[in-house]
Amino acid sequence: VSHSRKRTPKEQALYGRIAIAKSGLQHMVAQPTPTFALRSDSEREIRNSVDWSETAVYGEHIWFETNVSGDFCYVGEQNCVSKMLQKPMSKRKCAACKIVVHTPCIEQLEKINFRCKPSFRESGSRNIREPTVVRHHWVHRRRQEGKCRQCGKGFQQKFAFHSKEIVAISCSWCKQAYHSKVSCFMLQHIEEPCSLGAHAAVVIPPTWILRVRHPQNPLKSSKKKKRTSFKRKSSKKGPEEGRWKPFVIKPIPAPLMKPLLVFVNPKSGGNQGTKIFQSFMWYLNPRQVFDLSQGGPKEALELYRKVHNLRILACGGDGTVGWILSILDQLRLNPPPPVAILPLGTGNDLARTLNWGGGYTDEPLSKILSHVEEGEIVQLDRWNLQVDPKPEGNLEEKDETATDKLPLDVFNNYFSLGFDARVTLEFHESREANPEKFNSRFRNKMFYAGTAFSDFLMGSSKDLAKHIKVVCDGTDLTPKIQDLKPQCLVFLNIPRYCAGTMPWGNPGEHHDFEPQRHDDGCLEVIGFTMTSLAALQVGGHGERLHQCREVVLTTSKAIPMQVDGEPCKLGASCIRISLRNQANMVQKTKRRNSMPVLNDQQPIPERLRIRVSRIGMHDYEALHYDKEKLKEAYEIGTQGNCLFYYSFILIQEGDGAKPKTLSCQKLSPKWCFLDYPELVRTQTVGTSAMPDLVDVPSTPTKQHLPLPISPPSTPNNDFSKFKELHRAGKDLMMRDPTGQTVLHHAVKSGSKEIVKYIIENAPAEILDVAEENGETSLHQAAALRQRTICHYIVEAGASLMKTDLQGDTAKHRAEKANDPDLAAYLENRQHYQMIQREDQETAV
Repeated sequence: VSHSRKRTPKEQALYGRIAIAKSGLQHMVAQPTPTFALRSDSEREIRNSVDWSETAVYGEHIWFETNVSGDFCYVGEQNCVSKMLQKPMSKRKCAACKIVVHTPCIEQLEKINFRCKPSFRESGSRNIREPTVVRHHWVHRRRQEGKCRQCGKGFQQKFAFHSKEIVAISCSWCKQAYHSKVSCFMLQHIEEPCSLGAHAAVVIPPTWILRVRHPQNPLKSSKKKKRTSFKRKSSKKGPEEGRWKPFVIKPIPAPLMKPLLVFVNPKSGGNQGTKIFQSFMWYLNPRQVFDLSQGGPKEALELYRKVHNLRILACGGDGTVGWILSILDQLRLNPPPPVAILPLGTGNDLARTLNWGGGYTDEPLSKILSHVEEGEIVQLDRWNLQVDPKPEGNLEEKDETATDKLPLDVFNNYFSLGFDARVTLEFHESREANPEKFNSRFRNKMFYAGTAFSDFLMGSSKDLAKHIKVVCDGTDLTPKIQDLKPQCLVFLNIPRYCAGTMPWGNPGEHHDFEPQRHDDGCLEVIGFTMTSLAALQVGGHGERLHQCREVVLTTSKAIPMQVDGEPCKLGASCIRISLRNQANMVQKTKRRNSMPVLNDQQPIPERLRIRVSRIGMHDYEALHYDKEKLKEAYEIGTQGNCLFYYSFILIQEGDGAKPKTLSCQKLSPKWCFLDYPELVRTQTVGTSAMPDLVDVPSTPTKQHLPLPISPPSTPNNDFSKFKELHRAGKDLMMRDPTGQTVLHHAVKSGSKEIVKYIIENAPAEILDVAEENGETSLHQAAALRQRTICHYIVEAGASLMKTDLQGDTAKHRAEKANDPDLAAYLENRQHYQMIQREDQETAV
């Protein structure tokens, strides 16, 4: 068919059948051929990790061994080596696109022209001119969950397990799936841009990652000028900064994005990390997922250091989190990216403190990504440990196994000495000697319990108080410690300790001390006897000794110590503890899991009678923040001919008796107000109904919109001129140098008419656009206590989970503006958005 004319429907259907059904295995679109760095077959290796070298292959698969039965080899019967030899062979699965092939058949994928989803783009001149959009990566599936995006019907799974028939065509990026037939998978789907799916806000697009040519080996000789400038630029830098790297990151500013880097420690928590590492490559770009056992996090953080609004997900124990925070200190990123936690370790006390839980239990990673995106940014105190060895210590008891420095010079959770450190040290030494015996979180905990019981019988830490001196903020605690005779001393930064216990006690039990926080710049000093240690696991707590900002600890002999779970035996020393800095962390937002029971927690009766009263739009906008006045408005009675109305529902038990007069019934103290914003957006509005929708315009301020509007004499003139400018072709999405949109300026001016007009006529993206300081228009409206404007923006679909650079949501801004009613409204709508989003999540 000639490409110079448009295809007829019959030709298009025929072309689609050829593309979909010719063999059922070819890739939908031929991948662009890499301009260089292709390996020959003899040099090719089966990779199980991302290749960051200059020889990286465009669209290379990432293979892991699998024992999946029932999945046919993706290359098809004609090219399958196992089928031709009639011999079972090992299989491998690609983590990024989830195809399964026999190991000898990997080379056959070239014959059917099927590459993995591309994780980067070339920086050649041709590619630079190409539009920076991501295309779908279509893959044929014999098994597929969910429903077809086109027809809405489920995929037939009954005979698909052993069937050779292609059931679906799905995209490895956005996870959209269609039936493998022309009526569902249209031809236009092949070339259309990909949205990157439900987690597009955290996915780093492959268009951001560029492979660059080596300056000494350019593709064309005409690049001499650029080579010279590169050398001149690099000569001014140090050896590390001037070193050429084959990949660079060129982020495209996007206010709604929160790009994510995932660091996985495969050794944490009984080797759970390997499975999670593979799963994240499926949900994200493989080049944003890193294995910490392959060199650590430093190079990845350096590579992505210029990405705006970056977030980090640390998959491991508290030690993994501390490692990443220390590297962030070294790199001095400004601002430092906030760190979220997927707990894989044994203790996970920091993860518990930030609501991430005590351990990963196979929760869908799709929900984990949503939590990371929506999480609130909080601060975490970090503390320096400065050690000065004391050679004048007790030489008679000198221990040859003791060291003169701690394993870490900073801690985030706790620093302790005595009994708990001794148990941890024995566990650590045993795991180093026999790592194969510690591949389960349950086994690790059992070993801890056995070692603790053994040390308890030996009484190895009973003389701790005789060999230490503690001074907190100038106050000598030594006499108090000697009276207590603790076997363990803990300097605690977070409320959790020892796999979830609360050694400082529950809030409200502190009496003479301030409430414990992880961002107040204070440490809690706690002493434990064997009795209080035993009671700790059943809700007890230690002896509260002090809250301080600086500690000087002096020891006179070698004592077991641990820093965030990293143990050692430290010789006689003087240790100074002081505040280092505060790290940005992502705290998981708690979701409301169930709706409260109505009628003061009484069971809902079987028979219900529902009363609905209607409120006019004008009354609603004026009174919906005051429940008492709203109730009076309904009792007075609203005419039933209003076009827009909002309803509240009172549910009462029907006792079978003669119904009472509804007007005589009193509202329950817990009456519920339900609004229906969809009615406002979908009803057909006549011009006669419009006056009922218009509020009394507020007095304009001296601030004006970025559009060239002369100062008006009246608000109505201002609104009219604004509409005229828009109709004349002015762009509502334009932004000023500070990143503010016309909606930001309209909110500042207080013009409700202009705000409503912008919401109705601008793209929905304008609602969540943030300026330089991270404020959206909803943040500004909440700070200015503009209740009706807040209502307009929220009901139009603005996100209530977005935070500014200070970590504040719109609700927080309303609280700071001393408007508790507005804050309560925003919090209620925020809960509704979170529940609605959780209900819409579907597994693919």
